[in-house]
Amino acid sequence: MTNIEYLAPAPETALVIGAGLGGLASAMRLGAKGYQVTVLDRLDRAGGRGSSISDGGHRFDLGPTIVTVPQLFEELWAACGRDFHQDVDLKSLDSFYEIRWPDGTRFEARGDTDAMVEQVRGISPGDVDGYRTFLRESEDRYAFGFEQLGRTPMHRLVDLIKVLPKFVKLRADRSVYAHVKRRVRDPRLRMALSFHPLFIGGDPTRVTSIYTLVNHLEKSFGVHYAMGGVQAMADAMVKVIRSQGGMVRQGAEVDEILIEGGRAKGVRLTGGEVLPAAVTVSNADPGHTYAHLMRNHHKRRWTPAKLNSRRWSMGLFVWYFGTKGTAGQWSDVGHHTILNGPRFQALLKDVFRKGHLADDMSLYLHRPSVTDPSVAPKGDDTFYALSPVPHLGHANAVDWQERTQSYRALVAAELEKVIPGFQDRLGPERIFTPETFRDRYLSPHGSGFSIEPRILQSAYFRPHNISEEAEGLYLVGAGTHPGAGLPGVISSAEVLGKLVPQAPSVPQRMAAE
Repeated sequence: MTNIEYLAPAPETALVIGAGLGGLASAMRLGAKGYQVTVLDRLDRAGGRGSSISDGGHRFDLGPTIVTVPQLFEELWAACGRDFHQDVDLKSLDSFYEIRWPDGTRFEARGDTDAMVEQVRGISPGDVDGYRTFLRESEDRYAFGFEQLGRTPMHRLVDLIKVLPKFVKLRADRSVYAHVKRRVRDPRLRMALSFHPLFIGGDPTRVTSIYTLVNHLEKSFGVHYAMGGVQAMADAMVKVIRSQGGMVRQGAEVDEILIEGGRAKGVRLTGGEVLPAAVTVSNADPGHTYAHLMRNHHKRRWTPAKLNSRRWSMGLFVWYFGTKGTAGQWSDVGHHTILNGPRFQALLKDVFRKGHLADDMSLYLHRPSVTDPSVAPKGDDTFYALSPVPHLGHANAVDWQERTQSYRALVAAELEKVIPGFQDRLGPERIFTPETFRDRYLSPHGSGFSIEPRILQSAYFRPHNISEEAEGLYLVGAGTHPGAGLPGVISSAEVLGKLVPQAPSVPQRMAAE
């Protein structure tokens, strides 16, 4: 091990490990507090899972595509003295997405309540009253789960004790699906109102009903798309960081967090370079942070056994592809389409609990070229098709070296029902499997969204934003509080900003010396 006793980081220096959206937002928050920030990332583009790959004139946005709660970004930019809308062109979408079932039923998610009620009435007239009740309850859960719980630190036991009465009142012990089941009877509507935890890696039949807040969040604040993709948002964040005097280094992989006397003092890169810092923030997955970056240090809470006992989010099979000369074709396929397979609950059980890769599937189809012409050459289209699949931690883990092409063929057969003939017009393509997530993003078990957001793996029970294992170390991103998804990781940086003190000014430091 490197002797680090010589490390004496200046009190206003900060390092952020990982240039995902949570790490970049954290760097902006720290820069606004007066820190000299350096962001270190192993990839060649900022954005982490929200970055992109370009091939043959197509830009493939690799991860999140839906932007909700834009005020989080507005507040983040405002904290840095900037105007978000001057830096990012955010376009509101209506409809948000369309859900389709094998029987031909369609359901368009929109912001207008009356329009939504009429769609519910068209599918199941007897469920209208239950749907209205569900909307009111979703608003209550948003006020508590997002505005109160999600934007405040939850690292002390007293923080948990304070909110327990509200958890009980809102029946947080029930799953999202169980809650929806009490309000509507039609199985299609039960799916349409309960699937949202899949956006953050959770099984709707197991995740706490607090997450029905997403229904209110979408309806109240809309669903948006950043022109240029989430990559454009990441690039704009990098510009803010640099305008604050910070640095963003791509191709810089952290090998170890250096700890002396129980305090993080900086990091060592894989090439051996040592960088000291008074504040260290890890945007890497907490599993990777504690199992690898702190491998040489004793852990009080997040031991290997503790990490291995966690329930992890599902894996993802994502097929990115372009099509030639198809602009204007398939006119009924919009920006976001959710294609249901013949099973819902049974498929969830296969993915999350059995670890079984079934031949049937549900797909999320992303077609940004209907909104953003920059993603494809003129006249062409850019797509990605995403299928939830088991992560690699199951006893019968899928061998994706063997199964990738056969599963691609199954996905293609489903897509042919929606965009017929697309395989004859294929352009460049890429496929990500859970093995890609493991190797590219260092995600434990190749999970798509870190630790699954079950009730006993949420808030106080997640890895804390202020590390339990070393002073001066903080965690942000999908695996810590409040959780995955763009609102979650941006809120984790907001929580960080409430935990890290203002940077000491240089004159004060010099006076002390």
